[in-house]
Amino acid sequence: MRLEIAVVDAFTEKAFSGNPAGVCLLDDPLEKELMQSIAMEMNLSETAFVQRTENPNHFSLRWFTPTLEIDLCGHATLASSFWMLQKGWSQAGETIHFHTLSGELRVIGNEDGLEMNFPLIPTFEDLHPHFKSELFGEKIISAAQLRKNWIFELESAEAVKRLKPDFMEIAAHSEEGFIITAAGNGDFDIVSRFFGPNVGVPEDPVTGFAHCALMDFWYQKTGKMQLKANQASKRGGKLFLEKHDDRVILRGKAVAVLQGFIEV
Repeated sequence: MRLEIAVVDAFTEKAFSGNPAGVCLLDDPLEKELMQSIAMEMNLSETAFVQRTENPNHFSLRWFTPTLEIDLCGHATLASSFWMLQKGWSQAGETIHFHTLSGELRVIGNEDGLEMNFPLIPTFEDLHPHFKSELFGEKIISAAQLRKNWIFELESAEAVKRLKPDFMEIAAHSEEGFIITAAGNGDFDIVSRFFGPNVGVPEDPVTGFAHCALMDFWYQKTGKMQLKANQASKRGGKLFLEKHDDRVILRGKAVAVLQGFIEV
């Protein structure tokens, strides 16, 4: 069997930046074990599998890291939507309805980029049992829990950028990983990085789900309903966030960098 697959850089306007995701558009279902094997072969932080349903503009969407299936991934959703528009699976201005492990996600694409409607992820201020005052040499201002991850607020954007993580220690003290963040300066309201060694992603270039939590975290601190965000990884990425009750609008762009076939 021959499957078409693409690599799309998400949350960026130029190739070889943002966060790359594999995208596979399926007319017929695949076994979970095969999807996992393809994701392992692609060796990207996430590979997305989109399958048609009986309803127009409604699709099944699943995401796999090289090691496991996850329940929410922003950049691979953005990449999938972009590639669907390129391949004629959807049209500009139409709402794409994705049915996922996190419920229904909605995306609209046009010439200005893509707009994703995601669930807001609640965060709860707490003290980490191991990292109480410092995280790898950087002062912790505050910390919060979300699902299987932790958020650590650091002193400055510069502290976020210079932090040198110990991935083994992060793995030992989290279920999935750590988000580090700080108030931005200049062009961005906030900056962040995400480390997820327990899901096979030591440092993710740009993380959509993390910003669903960061929107809640920073809203609690500042009351701001809109944020311009920068994920300060080596590849870098930018997102525009807007809070609507218990939902988050994430806006971004994408670029296709590779298209080919995989034999299975």
